[in-house]
Amino acid sequence: MKDFLQKLNREQKSAVLNTEGPSLVVAGAGSGKTKVLTSRLAYILEQKKAWPNQILCVTFTNKAAKEMRERVIKIIGGKTNSLAWLGTFHSISVKFLRRHAEAIGLKSNFTILDTDDQKKLIKNICKGENIDAKKISPQFIMSLIDQWKNKGLLPDEVKLTKKNLFEGQILKVYKIYQNKIKDLNACDFGDLILYCVKIFENNEDIKNIYSNNFKYILVDEYQDTNFIQNKWLNLIINKNKNICCVGDDDQSIYSWRGAEIKNFLGFDKVYPDCKIFRLEQNYRSTKNILDVASFLISHNKDRLGKKLWSDGEKGDAVKLNCYRDGKEEAEGISDLIEENIKKKSSLNNIAILVRAIYQTREFEERFLKTGINYRIIGGIKFYERAEVKDAICYLRIINQKFDDLAFERIINTPKRGLGDATIKQLHNYSSKNKSCLEDSARKLLQLNEFKPKVRVVINHLLELISKWRSDLKTKKHYDLLKIILDESGYSAMLKNKKDLENENKIENLKELLRAMHDYDNLQGFLEHVALATSIDQEWGDEKVNIMTMHAAKGLEFETVFLPGWEEGLFPHQKSLEEKGDLALEEERRLAYVGITRAQKKAYISFAMKRLWHGDWMDSLASRFVNELPENGIEKNEEPVKEIADDFDFNQDNLIEDNSEYRSPGWARLKKKLIK
Repeated sequence: MKDFLQKLNREQKSAVLNTEGPSLVVAGAGSGKTKVLTSRLAYILEQKKAWPNQILCVTFTNKAAKEMRERVIKIIGGKTNSLAWLGTFHSISVKFLRRHAEAIGLKSNFTILDTDDQKKLIKNICKGENIDAKKISPQFIMSLIDQWKNKGLLPDEVKLTKKNLFEGQILKVYKIYQNKIKDLNACDFGDLILYCVKIFENNEDIKNIYSNNFKYILVDEYQDTNFIQNKWLNLIINKNKNICCVGDDDQSIYSWRGAEIKNFLGFDKVYPDCKIFRLEQNYRSTKNILDVASFLISHNKDRLGKKLWSDGEKGDAVKLNCYRDGKEEAEGISDLIEENIKKKSSLNNIAILVRAIYQTREFEERFLKTGINYRIIGGIKFYERAEVKDAICYLRIINQKFDDLAFERIINTPKRGLGDATIKQLHNYSSKNKSCLEDSARKLLQLNEFKPKVRVVINHLLELISKWRSDLKTKKHYDLLKIILDESGYSAMLKNKKDLENENKIENLKELLRAMHDYDNLQGFLEHVALATSIDQEWGDEKVNIMTMHAAKGLEFETVFLPGWEEGLFPHQKSLEEKGDLALEEERRLAYVGITRAQKKAYISFAMKRLWHGDWMDSLASRFVNELPENGIEKNEEPVKEIADDFDFNQDNLIEDNSEYRSPGWARLKKKLIK
C-alpha cells in the first residue's frame, strides 16, 4: 500500500487520503485523474474502511470501468470481482432495475432497446398517428424524448414550452411510445436512469437499501453528468456524504447531449463543507503545449480556475499554419506525416482532430492517393453491423418472447417468403388482443388464420424458437448461436453468395462468437451489447487516427493536427446561434481538449478558403487563433506556398515506368497498384 501512495504527488495524495465527507477533485488534462480515483478506491479497501460491495464507483464508459478494475488489481493484488458496483451509470442502473423492475411495471428480464429499435417503433407510431415523417423526422422525435428523459420527465410530467411548433405532437408520440415499450417489457437507454430515479423517489425503503449500503461514492468525469444522472447520485448518497467527484470543468464539451457544467461548478453550493483539490501537474504534454492551452482557456469566465504546469521538457513550439484551401491543408498535413514516417514514428501516435466529421473527406482522399493507412474513429460500430444485429435479435427473442422488435427483425431474415401482409396480420392481432407478436403468431396458427405456405413457414420458425430455448438450458450461449445460425438458414444464406461483402459478414459473425466467450450467460452478453459505447474502439494495425475532437477526449497522441480553425467552422456557427456565449465557452473548451491531447507536437491550421456546397467561400481565421499566446507559437513564414497543380484528387491512377515523382507517398502507391 505504501508503494502506491509514494508514487503520488502531494496534491494527488491529499485527494486520495481525504476519504471522509464530500470532495471535488479538479483534475487538469493529463494530471493523473484515473490514478487518483483508482488509488482512492484501493486505499479505502486496503484500510478496510468499507467492503468492496459498499463502494459505488461510477464511470462514463465501459473502457474506463475496465481500466479502473485492472489498476486496482495491480495495486492491491488478488481478484476484485467483488467490486460489483463499479461500472457506468447505465450498467449500474440495469442492476438496480433487474432487482426492482416490478416497482416500475416491468419484468426482471426486460429488453434494452437500441437506437434502431427506437427509431423503428417511433416510425410505426408516426404512421399510425398520421404524422408526416418529412415534417417531423423520427430522429428529431427521439432527440426530444431523450431530452425530456434527461430532465427526469415522464410523458405526464412534460409541460409544453411552445418553443417548437411540433412539441404537442411529439408529446403525444412520447406517451404512446412509452406505453408501447412497457407492453414489450422493454426500456430504452434514457429509461434506465430515469426509472431508477422514479423508484428511489417513490419507494423510500428501496432507496434506503442502497443509501445505507454505499459508504463511499466515487464519480469519474463529473463535468459530463446531466440533470438526471446528478439526481440519481444525490438520491442514493448516504448520511455521511462520502462522495468524491473527479473531473475537469475545462473539458466539459457535451452540453449537446445533456451534460450540465453547473453540476460541477455548483458542487460547493450543494455541499458547502466540501473540500476541493486541484491537480495541476501535467504528465502528458510539453511545457509549450500546456502554456498555449492554458492561455487559451483562460479567456473563459465560467470555470473554477487552474494553471497546468509540467517539470518536463519545454518541447517544440505549437505550429500555426495557414493554407490556401482545404486541399492544400490536407496535402500539408500529409507531408508532415510523411516526415514522421521517415523518422520511423508509429502512425498510431498521430491524430487528426476535426470539429466536424465531414472534414475528414479531404484527408481520406489524400491518404488514399499517397498510400498512408488511416482509421476513422466513430464509423459503424461492430455491434451495429446488420449481420451482427440479426444474430443478436435471434438471441434476444430466445431470451424473452416479449421482444417484438427482435421478433419482427428475424421473422423474415433470412428471406422466408413472408410479405408485408403477414406482418400486418400479426400486428393487427397483437394490437387487438394485447399480446406479443410471438404469442399472436402461435394463436393465429391455432385458429388456422394463415395461408398454407405462410402457416408452414411460421410453424417451422416457432418450433425452432422453442427448440433453441430448450437448447439454452443445456448448451453454452455461444454454442447456441452456432446452432441458430445453421438451423435458421442464416449461415447458408451468406455462404451461398460468394463475394467479399458476404465473406466480411461471415468473419464478423465469427468475431461475435469469439466475443460471447467472455460472458458467463446470455443475459450478461446481451447487456454488454446494449451498453457498448462508441468510445470503446478497436485499435490494432499502424494507422493515422482521424476523429472529431469530441471523440478524442480521454485519448493522447505524440503528434496532434488540428485543422479547420476558421470562423463558422470552429467555433461552430450553429452552436453560437443557438446558445451564444455559453456555446462560445464550450467551443473554447473543445479547443483546449484538442490541444491537450498532444504529448510532444501540436499543429493548428486554417485555410483562406473552402469549398462549401460546390462554391468557394473565403474564410476568416478562428477567433481562437487570435487568442493564442505569442510565446510558444511558431507561425509558418510562407503561409501560402505555390505548389504544382499536377497532383489532383481526381487524377487517374495510371502509372508508367517513366512517371515523375509527384508527391510524398507516390512511390508507395505505385508499389501498391502494381501488386
